Amino acid sequence: MAAVTSAVDPAAAAPLPSRYAPSHIAGNPAALTPLQRELIGRVAALGPRLAARAERHDREASFPFDNYDDLRAAGLLAICVPRAHGGLGADYATYVMVSAELGRWCGATALSFNMHVCSCLWAGEIADALDMTPAQRADHERNRTLHFGRIVGECKLYAQPFSEGGAAAAGAAPWGTLAVKVDGGYRVSGKKIFASLAGAADTYGVLCTLERPDRATGGSRRDALYLAVPADAPGVSVVGDWDPLGMRGTVSRNLLFDQVFVPETARLMPEGLYFQAASRFPHMFATLSPTYLGVAQAAYDFTVQYLRAEVPGMPPVKRRMYPTKQYAVAEMRIKLEATRALFLQNAREAGVDPDKDARMRLYAAHYTIMENANDICRLALRTCGGQSMLKSLPLERLYRDSRCGSLMLPWTAELCMDRLGRECLYEAGERDEAIE
Repeated sequence: MAAVTSAVDPAAAAPLPSRYAPSHIAGNPAALTPLQRELIGRVAALGPRLAARAERHDREASFPFDNYDDLRAAGLLAICVPRAHGGLGADYATYVMVSAELGRWCGATALSFNMHVCSCLWAGEIADALDMTPAQRADHERNRTLHFGRIVGECKLYAQPFSEGGAAAAGAAPWGTLAVKVDGGYRVSGKKIFASLAGAADTYGVLCTLERPDRATGGSRRDALYLAVPADAPGVSVVGDWDPLGMRGTVSRNLLFDQVFVPETARLMPEGLYFQAASRFPHMFATLSPTYLGVAQAAYDFTVQYLRAEVPGMPPVKRRMYPTKQYAVAEMRIKLEATRALFLQNAREAGVDPDKDARMRLYAAHYTIMENANDICRLALRTCGGQSMLKSLPLERLYRDSRCGSLMLPWTAELCMDRLGRECLYEAGERDEAIE
């Protein structure tokens, strides 16, 4: 029997009008400050444009320069530059909520943007909370005025290349990238891997070790130095390929520094102050996780819209009436709200010198966000079925992006478990007897 064909009514292929109202990334917006609502709103307004470009940048593993043009135009490069320096003056808690909203639309953009904002937080809000001598404070104020002026006045993009392939990025060894004191400044030599914004940033905020010729072992972790290295300085090069599983739009290639000279004004913190900052403000090492809360929210939003037949470009075939689908979405929502609750609690607890309980909650939250993001995306794939494998839809990209979070230093999932398990069972200074 011959197949029967008929013309397709274009109206029949149109999705149903959307009645689904996605959750605010921070839950109840009434609990936020006016600045928090306003800045999250700026990103939400940009969001559809960012999301529309995400598939192309993922497929090409290309850097989203167009997204950064939008962030510049919205004034968001200065989000964490203090108001006294012309910035928007967002604190840590405000920034991580904005970052999560950005991750909801484009995870790779949110992850790379974090590397720019971290440079502002270390030199801004975090530095203001540290102990400095009057001379150090004056020196820091002069230097950061220069760098913040470039961000605010010239819309320059900073980065924070961190990983080196060894124990330094986990805080267990000195940085292998070295800075040698010379007349008028420093000479920097070394290598950074997985350097988000490589080839896109105007300046790299390089964490390195100040070499100490007076010590047989050279510099220690206490000699960490945070230097702003111009991308066009002689001796700076970007090398290697970038073809990873996910977060492909970060374009995190390798950076090489070969005897790169930078002046003393390159100090983003006074000598020796980074170690104090890293020890006293551990929440700064969890700034990657907001991106993954946003990815989890995006996966949940898509799943609901798909089951309700409200995805643009897809036929209006509802799938919400099946109990298995309803159960899966309920499970996703429970995981999402538990994740959001931990995220918000830690955002509001962030500050200098957290007590042990707050530090353990931080480890637990970071681990939970990273792992739950991938689990929510797993449930989304299974629930939406075969269509979710298509690259024309966002779920397979969200799944790949979400799997990357637990692998990222400085706090991988394994490091969070290791630190949390030890701090649950040991108080400061406790040791066990040797087992014979």
